[in-house]
Parts: sequence; structure tokens; C-alpha cells
Amino acid sequence: MDVLKRSFPPVTDARTRVLILGSLPGEESLARQRYYAHPRNQFWRLIGAVAALELEPLPYEARLEALLARGIGLWDTVGAARRQGSLDGNIRDIERNALPALVASLPQLRAVGFNGGKSASLGLPQLGGREDLALVPLPSSSPAYTFPFAAKLERWRALEAFLGPRSS
Repeated sequence: MDVLKRSFPPVTDARTRVLILGSLPGEESLARQRYYAHPRNQFWRLIGAVAALELEPLPYEARLEALLARGIGLWDTVGAARRQGSLDGNIRDIERNALPALVASLPQLRAVGFNGGKSASLGLPQLGGREDLALVPLPSSSPAYTFPFAAKLERWRALEAFLGPRSS
């Protein structure tokens, strides 16, 4: 069924230096009310490697706290849309999230990473005039995007430069 689905609130704070934007949470994530909940989604493994954090063994709330402490925030480009299943290609009737307003509220923000092509195609036009931000399209962490993990990670590592030194 093609029902209206909504994204989650942003996970950010005043320390956010890198914002990762997905498109719209998939079915598993919506059911569990957690970002990147599908067990085959490689997001937590990818961002953990980029941030030098061991995220996968942590409970969900601790994962979010660890990301925030490292200067990483999460949100989506789509605020609400109709979609059957979890594939980005099935997203219809899009209501975009207010990315410019969120970005303007983050004083330390240095880069925005777009997790997948749909996120980039929707988010880049909203933020494209920002010369103070690096806008980084990334290969999707989704299991539907069958690019090898090592190749995905190589591209995701572009975000490391914007995180600054790791705090102890």
C-alpha cells in the first residue's frame, strides 16, 4: 500500500560539524522508529569507521549520543512522502524537510553528506548556494545498493576531514 510516511526529527546539537542526510527511513526503520534499523544497512558500520567509533554493539540511544559527541548529526531530505516498500525509487508526493533552516541553526556545521542519490538529488538544490559548507554526495548505505563495502567506505572517508580531532 502506498501510504504517507514521515521522517524522524533531526538528531543534531550545537556541536554538529557533519550532517548526514538520508532520503526517507525504510520500512524496518519506520517500524522500529530508529535511523538505519535494517540489519543489512551498512550505515552504522560506515559512519563508525569514519568517526573511529565502535557503534554496532551499542544500544540505539548510545549510538546517537556517540555520534553527537563526535560532531555528527542525522536527518533526512524528505519530511513526508508516499512510498510502497523501502526503495527510494518508489518515493512519491514528496514534502521536503526544511534543510536550510536546520543548517542555519548549526553553528559548527562544516559539511553535509548525502547518503545516496535520492538524498543528494533532493538536498543539493536546497543547499547548493552555501559556499561555507562542503556538500558531499555519498554512495548509499542501503543493502539495495550493491556497491562493495570497501568502495563505499573509501568515498565516505571524505567526511573525516570535517570532524576534527577525536576527543578522548
